[in-house]
Amino acid sequence: MKSAAIRQAFLDFFQAKDHKLIPSGSLIPANDPTLLFANSGMVQFKEVFDGSSEPVYPRGTSCQRCVRAGGKHNDLENVGYTARHHVFFEMLGNFSFGDYFKLEAIQLAWEFLTTVLKLPKERLWVTVHHEDQEALNIWVQQIGVAPDRVSKLGADNFWQAGETGPCGPSSEVFYDHGPEVWGGPPGSADEDGDRYVEIWNLVFMQFDRQLDGELKTLPKPSIDTGMGLERVTAIMQGVHSNFEIDTFAYLIESIAEIIHYDEVSLVEAGISDSIKSLRVVADHIRAIAFLMVEGIVPSNEGRGYVLRRIMRRAMRHGYKVGRKQAFLAKCLTPLIEQMGEAYPELAQHKPKLVELIDREEQQFQQTLEQGMKILEGELAQAKADGRNVSGQSAFLLYDTYGFPVDLTADIVREQGLELNMTEYEQAMEAQRSQSRAGKHFAQSQLITKDLSGQTRFTGYELLEDKGLVIQLYCDQAPVDQLGVNETGIMLADQSPFYGESGGQIGDTGVIKTDTGEFEVFDTQKEGKHHLHHGRVRTGIIKAQQAAQFLVDTQRRAEIKRHHSATHLLDAALRVVLGNHVVQKGSLVEAGRLRFDFANPDPLTQQQLAKIEQLVNGQILANQTVQTRHMPIAQAKEQGAIALFGEKYEAEVRVLYMGTLSEAVEQASEPRHFSIELCGGTHVDATGDIGLVKILSESGIAAGVRRIEAVAGQAALELVNQLQRTQSELAGLLKSEPGRLIERVGQLQQDLKAQSQQVATLEQKLFRFKAEELVALAEPAGQNMIVC
Repeated sequence: MKSAAIRQAFLDFFQAKDHKLIPSGSLIPANDPTLLFANSGMVQFKEVFDGSSEPVYPRGTSCQRCVRAGGKHNDLENVGYTARHHVFFEMLGNFSFGDYFKLEAIQLAWEFLTTVLKLPKERLWVTVHHEDQEALNIWVQQIGVAPDRVSKLGADNFWQAGETGPCGPSSEVFYDHGPEVWGGPPGSADEDGDRYVEIWNLVFMQFDRQLDGELKTLPKPSIDTGMGLERVTAIMQGVHSNFEIDTFAYLIESIAEIIHYDEVSLVEAGISDSIKSLRVVADHIRAIAFLMVEGIVPSNEGRGYVLRRIMRRAMRHGYKVGRKQAFLAKCLTPLIEQMGEAYPELAQHKPKLVELIDREEQQFQQTLEQGMKILEGELAQAKADGRNVSGQSAFLLYDTYGFPVDLTADIVREQGLELNMTEYEQAMEAQRSQSRAGKHFAQSQLITKDLSGQTRFTGYELLEDKGLVIQLYCDQAPVDQLGVNETGIMLADQSPFYGESGGQIGDTGVIKTDTGEFEVFDTQKEGKHHLHHGRVRTGIIKAQQAAQFLVDTQRRAEIKRHHSATHLLDAALRVVLGNHVVQKGSLVEAGRLRFDFANPDPLTQQQLAKIEQLVNGQILANQTVQTRHMPIAQAKEQGAIALFGEKYEAEVRVLYMGTLSEAVEQASEPRHFSIELCGGTHVDATGDIGLVKILSESGIAAGVRRIEAVAGQAALELVNQLQRTQSELAGLLKSEPGRLIERVGQLQQDLKAQSQQVATLEQKLFRFKAEELVALAEPAGQNMIVC
C-alpha cells in the first residue's frame, strides 16, 4: 500500500465517520508566535483547544504538513542518523472539539488500524497514563487488548501546552516488529530499540491546569490525535526505516542519479556511510520545497535562517559524496513526481523554487570547498593532538564561510570528535559586543541595553516641539557634548521625530539649542527610545540642554501619503484577490512605497487596474482618517488586521480609512475600507494622498508577490513623465498622442505587408536563378570519357 493511498484511506475513513476534512494549515503558525513552524496537527486548532475561539465543526480530520527544525522542536541534527527522524513530515490526525471523547477516539483508532490497514492485533502494543484507569478499561475490557500488552507510563503520557491551560493524559499505539529486532516495549529498560515503534498518539484534553497546579475538569473535553504518515507507511510496506518507503526510495534513487553517486568509489575513498548523505538530501529537499512554497526565503534570521541551514546541510552532504556542482534544484523533479498530486502547489511554483535554490547553492558553492579545506585541516590537527575541535575554528567557518555551527558539528561528529561549543559561544559573544561602525541598529542596541525610561513621541500632533537633550553618544560611548561636524546620537525626553518602525522610515530634520544645531539624518526606534542620528552642523550640542525639534515637514508629508497608500493597497488586494492575502513586509519612503504580500500567482493587468481603481476611488472620496486606542481584543473583534510576528501592547492604536461603499455613509457605524493596527503617521483624510500609481508587480519568493507604487507628488511626476514620453513618441510617429495605439497598429500592418512583399520577391528571385542555372547546365554524358 503506497503512502499516498494510506493518506487518502485515513482521510476517507474519518470523513465517513462525520469528520470535516480540513486542509493542512500553514507551516507558519498563525496563532502561536512561540513556534517557528507547525510541528503537529493540532497547531492550527490551538485557539479552539484553549477556548479562545469557537470551533467551526464538532469533529475534523487533516493531513498536516510539519517541520521540526529550529527552536525547541529540532530534529535537524538527527536526520540521516536514525531510521525515523525527519525535518519535514506529514501528520495524520482526527480531532473532536467537545464532541466525542476517550471511548470513541480509541474505537476509531483501533478500527482504522485493524480493519482498514489490517494490522495484526497481536502486533499492537498500547500505553496509557498510570492514573488513567478509564483509558485502561476501554483498551482491555472493550477493545480486548491483552493486559500484558499495555504499559502504564508517567509524565511521558501526559500532554500539556504550557504551565497552565488545557492538558490531559494520552494513550499511544505501538507496532511490534517482532523478536528478530532488538528492543523492548515502551517503559522497559531497552525501550530505545527499534522493535516497538510508536505509530499513533491520542491526547485526551480533559483538564484546565490552574496557576496553583490544580486540575479543573474542562466542560467540553476534546480529542487531539496524530499518526505519522511515514512511520505507518514503513509498517505497511514491511520495512524498518522510513527512508525505505516508496516515496523516499524513489527520491533516493533519483538523487543518486542526479549526483552521479558511486558507492564503490566512495568506499575506496574511505566514506563508508554515504547512504546517510542520500537520506539527508532526500529529507531536506522536501522541507526546502514546502518552506519556500510558504513564502520563506533563505536569510540570516528567523525562519529564513533555518531554511538556509537546511539547504546548506543538504548541499554539504552532496559535496561529501562527490557532487561538486549545483544539484539541489534538480531534486525537485522527483519530489514533484512523488508528491505533486497531493500538493499541486509544488509544480505551480517550481520555476521560482528552482531560481531560489540555484541562487543559494551558487552562493554557498563559492565558499564550500575553501571552508571544507580549513575544517579538514582542523579535524586532522584535533585528531593528532587528541583534543576537541576548536570553537574558534567553528566561529571562523560561520563568520567567513557561512557554515552554520550545527553543520560544522555534524561534520565533526562524523569523524568521531566533539566540537568545543564553549569556545564557539565565547567567540560569538565577543562579536556581538564589538562596535559596528555605521550600523545604526547595532549602536542602538548597545546604547539602549541598560537605559531606563522612554522617549515620549509627540509627532502625531506636532512637527515642531520642545524637549530636553537627555544624553549624547559618540562611537556608542556617552559624551557630555558634540562639537561641530561630529556625528553621534541624541536621546531626548520627548520628540516629534518618528523612529523607523513598521516599514516607515525615520524622520529627518534639525534640532536646535542655544549653542548649536544638530542635523538629523535618520531616526531609529529601539525599545521605547527614539534615537536621533546626525551631526553637529554649527556650534556645539550639550547634554541636558533644552532644544527645539524641527521635523522636515515636506518629507514627512510625502511619507504619510505613501504610508496611508499602503493601507488602502492592502485592503484593495483583499477585495480583488481574497482574504488569503497577508502582508509579508513593506517599505514606506518619501518617494515610493513597496508592499510584499502572500499570493500564489502573478497578478493580471486587469487585477492591477482594479486595485489601482479601488485605491484612487477611496482617495477621491476624501474620507477623514480616524485613529482610536483600545484593547487589542476589542480591535480584533472589529476586524482590525494585525501583522503576524509583530508584538503589540495590551492597548493598541487602530487606524480606520475609507468606506466600503457610498451607501454606508448614512449608517450609524460605517463599514471601513481598511482597519489595521498601526503606530505610523498618516494623512488626515484620504484625499490628502492625491494619487496612487502602481509601478510594478513581481515575485520575490515562492508565494510572495511585491507591488511598488508612488503616491502624492511622486505620482504626479510620474504622470507628467509619461505624458512627455507620449508626446515625444507621437512626434516621432507623426501621430496625435491620443491615437498612438492606432498609429502603432497601422505601422505593424504596413510592416507585415512589406515583409510579405519582400518574401514574394525573394521567391521570384530564387526561381529566376534556378532557371538560369538549368539553362547553363550541360546534358549528362556529352563530355564523359569512356574507358
